[in-house]
Amino acid sequence: MANPFEDENAEYLVLRNDEGQYSLWPVFAEVPSGWSVAKERDSRAACVEYINASWTDMRPRSLAVASQARTASS
Repeated sequence: MANPFEDENAEYLVLRNDEGQYSLWPVFAEVPSGWSVAKERDSRAACVEYINASWTDMRPRSLAVASQARTASS
């Protein structure tokens, strides 16, 4: 079986968690707990483009906030 995350002809969702992390997700798979749909079903290319435009800071939100707090207190 081919990897369902690499099928150029399939439709996907873009998921996002509370830490601001994104995931490409096949439409046939149930959305896991802790994740919500950030972009409804679309082509793989459109979803990857959305993730690339939206996820500009790869750090989890909690780490980014902690880093900003340390910088502000310095």
